[in-house]
Formats: sequence, C-alpha cells, structure tokens
Amino acid sequence: MTITKDTIIGDILDEDFEVAPFFLEMGMHCLGCPSARGESVGEACSVHGVDPDELVAKLNAHFAAKK
Repeated sequence: MTITKDTIIGDILDEDFEVAPFFLEMGMHCLGCPSARGESVGEACSVHGVDPDELVAKLNAHFAAKK
C-alpha cells in the first residue's frame, strides 16, 4: 500500500492496524470514531498540527518494510 496525504485513515488501518501508534503519537486518539476513520491523512495532520509529509513518510516506510 502506498500512502499519500489523500489516503483515508480508515483504509490504512484496515490494511494494517499496526500503524495505529503513528496516529496516536500525533495526538489522534479517536481512531475508532467514524469521522476519524473517514478523514484523509492530510486532513488529520492539519487538525492535529502535524507535518503530513513526515507522517506519510513514516507510513510508507512501514509498509515498504513489510513487503
């Protein structure tokens, strides 16, 4: 899976819930709520004041390591 700022968080979590700590680290503690699962990575980063490029890089590194 390749992550972009437009990737929906719910889709990422459905692919591999092991990435949940990446979101928890940025202060996104409501991963199970419908609105959080429907947000894009970019939207969530904007709300939580996190650099989306940094999170996208971490997520893509995680998925690349699993291949």
